[in-house]
Amino acid sequence: MLNIEEPVTDKTAFLKLGFRPFFSAAMLYAVVAIVLWMGMYFLGWTLPAESYGVVSWHAHEMVFGFGMAVIGGFLLTAEMNWTGVRTVTGWPLLVLALLWLAGRALAFVVTDAGLGLLAATDLLFDLLLTVALFHPIVKARQWHQLGFPIQVALMALANLLFYLGLTGLWPAGLHVGLYAGFYLVLSVIFTMGRRVIPFFIEKGLGCPFTATNYKWLDITTVVLFAVFVLADLAAPTALLTAALAAVLFLLHAWRLKGWYHPGIWNKTLLWTLYLGYLWIVLGFLLKAISIVAGVSPYLAIHAFAYGGIGLVTVGMMARVTLGHTGRNVFSPPAILLPIFLLLAAGAVVRVILPLLLAGQYDLWIGLSQLLWAAAFLGMALLYLPMLIKVRIDGRPG
Repeated sequence: MLNIEEPVTDKTAFLKLGFRPFFSAAMLYAVVAIVLWMGMYFLGWTLPAESYGVVSWHAHEMVFGFGMAVIGGFLLTAEMNWTGVRTVTGWPLLVLALLWLAGRALAFVVTDAGLGLLAATDLLFDLLLTVALFHPIVKARQWHQLGFPIQVALMALANLLFYLGLTGLWPAGLHVGLYAGFYLVLSVIFTMGRRVIPFFIEKGLGCPFTATNYKWLDITTVVLFAVFVLADLAAPTALLTAALAAVLFLLHAWRLKGWYHPGIWNKTLLWTLYLGYLWIVLGFLLKAISIVAGVSPYLAIHAFAYGGIGLVTVGMMARVTLGHTGRNVFSPPAILLPIFLLLAAGAVVRVILPLLLAGQYDLWIGLSQLLWAAAFLGMALLYLPMLIKVRIDGRPG
């Protein structure tokens, strides 16, 4: 294992902190997974395991593949800052990253008889990541930080439920596991967003501004979101689910209003996070509309996923990488602007245009896939050199 006292070289930098391998994996996999999904959607590609449907694979990999990589990279890095305890590094970090990779690759190797091996590999990664995230917090006795590793542990449980469904042991687990995991990714974004987005806005505007936050709003949104998730899992088309979604739309919109300053639109790393959170807020509105007015529920899902999770994760990876490689987060590379605009445009194409021009649905699907792939390819080309090389300021990390 690498020690913090050891000199860091380009050969060892990649395994020095969790954000390096996992952000690299997330950026590259965002491209690979969507290209594979294009082949499945338009060309009829299938997986070797006949019982593993391509729609289930796409949903699973966006949540438990891409999503877990971003969350793992962020938390393995952030927890060291919070606790002062060294998170997993060196060869153990490499093993963790290779397990994540194996969980992605095996889906294209195993037949139905090998689905148990796929499940065991992917769940072993989840388990080891969860342990790695609990360790520094427990060692530092920072019990108030336990929310994040608990959420990751619940994601591991959701993934288990998915595989119970995939292997036929509990058929309902396929749906329950996918949606529980999906909403847990959103819960991580809510927790992280409440913690850092207003702080980033206050520090990044370059002018005096205090974001408004309310304790009652924090508590209410957490409780109602938990109730909404249970309601959606049990009765996704019930009026109660629609009502909860509508209330969450209003509450999170109120929260965003308290964080708003017009100056964010001049700061690439601010408007990306704000707009991503706004897409999640709109997702609640679309969820309510889908139940009441019969609009496709997939528009709400992709407002949450493409616009919300996509923009927030890309914005966080961009900022964290700059900061932890010794670069100036207040002066990001200019090329980030068109990259983020590609992703923002893709969200509009995937969610809004099918709502207005449903007759060209496949066109909007294909175009949004291309925009997603282009945005993350741009991110990978820009950030991989930063992620594999030492910090430019000579500090460890």
